[in-house]
Amino acid sequence: MRADTRRQRQLAAALALFAAALCGSRAEVIDDVLSSVSRGVSFLERQHEHINLDGAVGFVMLQAELKEAVRTWPHTDPLSWAQRTTAVALLKRLDQSLEKAVAALQENDPKYYREFEPLLSWSFWMVPQEWSSTDSSLLYSSTMTTECYDEQLSDKCLTLLLGTWKMNGTPCIVTKPCRDTMTLFGCPHYSLSHQLLYFMIGKMRGCSDLLKGDTRASRANLTEEDYQRTFCSNMMKTNQDIVRDGLTEQTLDIFIENILICGLAGFSDFLKADWLQHILRLQDGEVGCFGRDHGCSSHMTAVAVGALGGYLNFYLAEQDITKRPLT
Repeated sequence: MRADTRRQRQLAAALALFAAALCGSRAEVIDDVLSSVSRGVSFLERQHEHINLDGAVGFVMLQAELKEAVRTWPHTDPLSWAQRTTAVALLKRLDQSLEKAVAALQENDPKYYREFEPLLSWSFWMVPQEWSSTDSSLLYSSTMTTECYDEQLSDKCLTLLLGTWKMNGTPCIVTKPCRDTMTLFGCPHYSLSHQLLYFMIGKMRGCSDLLKGDTRASRANLTEEDYQRTFCSNMMKTNQDIVRDGLTEQTLDIFIENILICGLAGFSDFLKADWLQHILRLQDGEVGCFGRDHGCSSHMTAVAVGALGGYLNFYLAEQDITKRPLT
């Protein structure tokens, strides 16, 4: 009996050590993420007049992620609390510089701004409260070699969802061309990420039944969640192929964009530790932007900091798990 008790104590001690080591390394990773985001925000502070709408949306996603992180930060130890203080200060800087960036957007391109204004509010974006994984059985048997959407149609479909297609427009409108394009299987790269974004934005806008009116028998049982899982499972394959073949100037942007969007959709297997290291290595340490080898890209910077916000929330959620009492 006593030997059993001793073994249980040894096991508990070993588990406690393991948890402490995990939290130690996780605390270091959170430090790395926070300092990288801080440099990214410095870039926004200097460049706020020149950030386009897509770039602003990436920083707004980061804003939503940071607000959620600060709200739910585990009260575990002085180090964790010091990191939260850093995050609070960072968020304040981001709030101020984003306000200027959004004002500049409104002035420079009022029509485009009005059509996508809902996406420029942090409260629009839902941060994952639970996590799931992709499913390799959902991979397409073949993928098209060219993109299968055009930007004008994609923008039009989004404004119909948002209700910004005219002044005081009705939201949640799904036309047949939009549904056909956004549910087409076999699309590559940016088409795939835009299809996913369409479903995510529909959900966040509160549109129920994006699939209403779809009469294809083969798709009868597919839900909006099924489409998101299918898209992210194929985006996972894209990213795995990109890493296998070596990241290039051409593939970096879609690689990080996939991590950002599928991470925000709640697929935790995109938030891999080695992929995080790939992202961190791409940052120009002095200027704070991303796209180091070929000059600064404000789009890639915005996408990268948005992805880093996703990593932050994921690591904080994980940290909470290790702090639960050992039973």
